Amino acid sequence: MENMLEFGRQILAAQAFSRLLKAELVSWSEDLTELRVPLSEDTEQHLGMTHGGVICYAADNALTYAGGAVLGAGVVTGELKINYIRPAIGSALIARASALHAGRTQAVVRCDVFVVDGQTEKLCATALGTIRKVEGAGDGSPPANRS
Repeated sequence: MENMLEFGRQILAAQAFSRLLKAELVSWSEDLTELRVPLSEDTEQHLGMTHGGVICYAADNALTYAGGAVLGAGVVTGELKINYIRPAIGSALIARASALHAGRTQAVVRCDVFVVDGQTEKLCATALGTIRKVEGAGDGSPPANRS
């Protein structure tokens, strides 16, 4: 891979839902993945806080990127557990993930999701997932953009 971060950004850009949420891959390495999702009225639920599905999306994608960093291209989430800690009210979510253990075909990965409010980050959720390598998934290159 010439530039891992640029490759990761191409994969993210190929995901329609990621484009809808305006997600940004900030960093991607074997040590740490960081994904940013801007928040707006469109990501809120009826009580004015970020919808749990948006928080889980951020965790899921960060977990998968972190798993892919240690397993190679062509990975999917096999299992995900998330704990919501506090309401996410702010301008953005930052999901930071890293692999706790990686084998040949799967990795156990942890992700902490923070809500950004001004210059402050507050932990709003933590997730644990199993990321699995998909046999025959090719090189992991994103499909042609259909937009």
